[in-house]
Amino acid sequence: MKDTQTSAKSAPRSKRRSTGFTDEERGAMKDRVKELKAAADKAGGESDVLAKIAEMPASDRAMAKRLHAIIKASAPALSPRTWYGQPAYAKDGNIVCFFQPAHKFKTRYATLGFSDKANLDEGAMWPTAFALKELTADAEARIGSLAKKAVS
Repeated sequence: MKDTQTSAKSAPRSKRRSTGFTDEERGAMKDRVKELKAAADKAGGESDVLAKIAEMPASDRAMAKRLHAIIKASAPALSPRTWYGQPAYAKDGNIVCFFQPAHKFKTRYATLGFSDKANLDEGAMWPTAFALKELTADAEARIGSLAKKAVS
């Protein structure tokens, strides 16, 4: 008697259970592929960053606009560009910091993150990402000094 078991490959897509990436993660990866293709075609990325900010819900958009202004003023050596569909800022082609809006991954707060290229080293341990619920004057000042330090 033949075994009538079906493999995962032959099972209809709708019946396969995915344990891989979420829809949001797949979307971010697709955005990254588009960004890499666009980077090969053009140099400037500020218009892409502003377009991504414009697509955000109001609360994330207001925060992203303000962060964009703070980072540009505090660290003019950083170039705006998108990274995985998020506003980011690079130096010499390397991402230094990025803004992850709360809506992107359905989290309760937005995130300002720094890569390993940021010069934020402080002893044996230091933060590389910050949760943002709102931008107060103190938070804006701290973000400005972090951006300056990151490119120093």
